[in-house]
Amino acid sequence: MSAKYTIGLDYGTDSVRSLIVNTETGEEVSGAVFDYPRWKKGLYCDPVRNQFRQHPKDYLEGLEFVVTEALRKAPEGVAENVVGISVDTTGSTPVAVDEKGTPLSLTPGFEENPNAMFVLWKDHTAVKEADEINELAASWDIDFTKYEGGIYSSEWFWAKILHVTRTDIAILRSAYSWVEHCDWIPGVLTGNTHPKTIKRSRCAAGHKAMWHEAFNGLPSDAFLEALDPALAGLRDRLFKETYTCDVAAGRLTPEWASRLGLPTQVVVGVGAFDAHLGALGAEIQPYYLSKVMGTSTCDMLVAPLEEVGDRLVRGICGQVDGSIVPGMMGLEAGQSAFGDIYAWFKKLLEWPLDTILAETNLIGDDLKQQLIAEVKDQIIRRLSEEAEKIPPGESALVALDWLNGRRTPDANQNLKGAIAGLTLGTDAPRIFRALVEATAFGSKAINDRFISEGIRIDGVIALGGVAKKSPFVMQIVADVLNMPIKVARSEQACALGSAMAAAVVAGVYSTTSEAQEKMGGGIETEYQPNPENVRKYQELYRKYQQLGKFVEFDF
Repeated sequence: MSAKYTIGLDYGTDSVRSLIVNTETGEEVSGAVFDYPRWKKGLYCDPVRNQFRQHPKDYLEGLEFVVTEALRKAPEGVAENVVGISVDTTGSTPVAVDEKGTPLSLTPGFEENPNAMFVLWKDHTAVKEADEINELAASWDIDFTKYEGGIYSSEWFWAKILHVTRTDIAILRSAYSWVEHCDWIPGVLTGNTHPKTIKRSRCAAGHKAMWHEAFNGLPSDAFLEALDPALAGLRDRLFKETYTCDVAAGRLTPEWASRLGLPTQVVVGVGAFDAHLGALGAEIQPYYLSKVMGTSTCDMLVAPLEEVGDRLVRGICGQVDGSIVPGMMGLEAGQSAFGDIYAWFKKLLEWPLDTILAETNLIGDDLKQQLIAEVKDQIIRRLSEEAEKIPPGESALVALDWLNGRRTPDANQNLKGAIAGLTLGTDAPRIFRALVEATAFGSKAINDRFISEGIRIDGVIALGGVAKKSPFVMQIVADVLNMPIKVARSEQACALGSAMAAAVVAGVYSTTSEAQEKMGGGIETEYQPNPENVRKYQELYRKYQQLGKFVEFDF
């Protein structure tokens, strides 16, 4: 009998990736990456205002490329034996759509309007609207935020909808409904994008849209209309039912089967967020924290429903039945900036290269560009090498990791980062080490919150770019958490998790646990905490907390 294959599609912040996996052996057969061209040019974004939008054409062009390219590189016979496709995306990343479910930016008159595009997870233009949601929820007879940690974030569904519709009257008048990125791609592939029939992700709805069975779905019409009359009636044009990642959204349409070079009988799964399916790909177990460590972090944890019971964890990004592993409670937390902080510092140091060296006439243009590229390429590596030589606490520097606000614990996107303890002897490696320590302290604050709320953490499994590429960062995180950290072997754990989910929806396996057992890549390496550094970081963490209180409440 021929082997069966599934395809996992992972839509990240900068690119979309595909991964073809042998469902029997877990072999990662081939894959491809597509960098979003419009995003790469910085189109439709304004970092000063924290506006980050993505055009659906980037997603569609990427979809076709990564699947066809991965199939081209795969051995002969793979394409006709692909049985399932599942999709993960960043989130919350909603878009305004017409009655057919077409993003407004794909309709006449809205092609270049950022408000008609997908509002990326890291877009923080809706801080004011999030504050309003929290204020109203606190005074309402039902707290619609209670299953989302008790604090609604500007990164999430309703805050973004409210901000865009208030900002742009044309969107308000033309938007029939709104759809998450992770719901739209499966809808496109199966030919069902209608807002009222498209299968909506339990993961997205529960963690970001205040959906819960106890509320009979989404927040009530009365609540939404009290928030803003412009939202009146929108609930009826959205959804009531949600679905976990082991449910089929449908089969490939003939058009997409032809464009991708796949059979029409390929089953497409209901989508989910990247971190949640990444946890699946990293073989998450009950009470193990799965840390997706990239531009930001997402910390995922699953626990048996009967053990969580009615316990509500304050200040996280929600707890949702089946959002990660169907049949278990999924809990989400995370940091709004992690690798982005290192990238910010790198860009800061690149300023003289881009503004002074780039304009010099002392050397020719070719040599100039080679020199600039070489220096940029080495900055993080050399900073890490020098920072690693500095003992913890030697510089007395303490930093806060809130450069993009704070996601958890206790979402507050108004907060800003800080560095304290600077002297005339402070150099770049010392600042870099303080920034890395700050991101580790932010991780510890999340762990501490789970534990203080009665959710134990038995271990940590890391995945993502930082986990794979920076032993320096990973050792500091292990020391600060005082816990061993296992790093998942797969380079594409999120896409692998999607491929696992696809194997379930296609009927190859009956549960995600079976798919994990057969298709998991295992552990690549493990970081053990250094006892001496653990003691030093306990004192530095206390100073981090003190600085945080000052910046949050007195600055």
